[in-house]
Amino acid sequence: MTVFRVWAPAAHRVEIVIDGARRALAAGNAGWWAIDLPDAGPGADYRFAVDGGEPRPDPRSAWQPAGVHGPSRVVDHAAFRWSDTGWNPPPLASAVVYELHIGTFTPEGTFDSAVARLDHLVDLGVTHVELMPVNEFSGSRGWGYDGVDLYAPHHAYGGPKGLKRLVDACHARGLAVLLDVVYNHLGPAGNYLSVYGPYFTDRYGTPWGQAVNFDGPQSDEVRRFFVDNALMWLRDYHFDGLRIDAVHAIVDTSAVHILEQLAAEVRALEAALGRHLVLIPESDLNDPRLLWSPERGGYGLDAQWSDDFHHALHAVLTGERSGYYEDFGSLADLAKALREVYVYDGRYSAHRRRRHGRPATGLAGTRFLGYLQNHDQIGNRVQGERTSHLMSVGRLKTAAALVLTAPFVPMLFQGEEWGASTPFLYFTDHDDPDLARAVTEGRRREFAAFGWKPEDIPDPQDPATFFRSKLDWSERDHEPHAGVLDWHRRLIHLRRQTPALTDGRREAVRVAYDDAAGWLVLERGPIAVACNLAAEKRRVPIARAGRMLLASDDDIRLESDAVLLPPDSVAVVG
Repeated sequence: MTVFRVWAPAAHRVEIVIDGARRALAAGNAGWWAIDLPDAGPGADYRFAVDGGEPRPDPRSAWQPAGVHGPSRVVDHAAFRWSDTGWNPPPLASAVVYELHIGTFTPEGTFDSAVARLDHLVDLGVTHVELMPVNEFSGSRGWGYDGVDLYAPHHAYGGPKGLKRLVDACHARGLAVLLDVVYNHLGPAGNYLSVYGPYFTDRYGTPWGQAVNFDGPQSDEVRRFFVDNALMWLRDYHFDGLRIDAVHAIVDTSAVHILEQLAAEVRALEAALGRHLVLIPESDLNDPRLLWSPERGGYGLDAQWSDDFHHALHAVLTGERSGYYEDFGSLADLAKALREVYVYDGRYSAHRRRRHGRPATGLAGTRFLGYLQNHDQIGNRVQGERTSHLMSVGRLKTAAALVLTAPFVPMLFQGEEWGASTPFLYFTDHDDPDLARAVTEGRRREFAAFGWKPEDIPDPQDPATFFRSKLDWSERDHEPHAGVLDWHRRLIHLRRQTPALTDGRREAVRVAYDDAAGWLVLERGPIAVACNLAAEKRRVPIARAGRMLLASDDDIRLESDAVLLPPDSVAVVG
């Protein structure tokens, strides 16, 4: 027996369209409608019709095998045979996170094909795999942030069974799995939620479309829809945590914010499952209240992406000063990020033309993720340039040394470990020609504001834009990529073997620098990371000599109280 339920509080009649026939659902409490169909088991395709309208997918559809406009399909989550009994992920504080996009991670771009590359991640030293959004979105190519069927793994990636096989395979190799979810908006194509109920509001707006109704009339069931979605990924797909996209675009004036509610219910699920679960928001607010406990007036989330560290590191290494990088560029900013997390902790931001942020007082460094690259920082560039396109190999190695020895949880983006030459561009696959044209033109307008020529901006709808973004795994065997890969492996091994490098206590972090001379030294316990970003050789002072653990250049020399560094080089001493 299968019970079909849907929330449609304003409807006068709701029907299910299944096996070529329409059957009426019975009205229940609080706007819910339901029907029992004993013969409609797993694999049955169906749609709902509200007040005689066009049949549409189930808002909680578990599978959309024909895409966002097609029928929903019944899935029995209990039927999958998991092999991860007793699995518990390693602590996030000891993690090395690896962000990847299923469609471009392998030539095939599927869940199953990603399994074949997991041993590479294990050999690298990765502990947590973070998947960019995998719920159903328009077409077969996309980043996933314009998803619409939040409960359905994308059909082109392999659907529900494929995703479960990938998570199970990760756990078999000791890899935890995090999923990127988007709860601040839905995509424009196939977004039928408004047919059913007041999921959106015009009281607020987002840069990407209608804001979600988290605090207005009839918002209780809207909140339930998103919280239940999060619980489903963690329970039915065995994910070990969620990365929550752009929470600064979620507006909720309720006494209990939706993020606080989500955290509380995830904690309850964690206790019931006996398995550690984590929630990691992305936010540009520099607001530590996301991580504070509810008793302290916070939301109780576990860790947060650290954009200030990225911006400070990127601006120093590339010299870029446009957009939000105008707020960064000095070694003093990078040093502050390493020690204090937020560079903007209440100080004036020229980019925003106001004061921004508050101090992260009392929060360990391991409550933040630190990175040189991620999907946004690459894909939102006009040509999808990675840092391997923007800086020398010496600076790539310097960046890797700082990311992997910083007091944060380090995160790499797919291919970063070998300095991949392939770009990561923004790509879409909308079948509506008007929407496709609007996306292409909007992208060109957006980048024109930065001074880039429209003709230089790849068309997101062109399949070539997607295929250019696929990783070239053969690069790993050739220089300079092989050397960059070996450098990352050795740094991750050093991190695992050195307790001071996974100690998140920020009061133990020491940073010395000379902006004029272009050098910086990060010290954590017995480890000193000496960097020379100048165009000339520098004698960089360190507190104690120790021995050379890693050197990015053969010409680096260790003295009793200093390291002699050629331009664009780094040494790790311990």
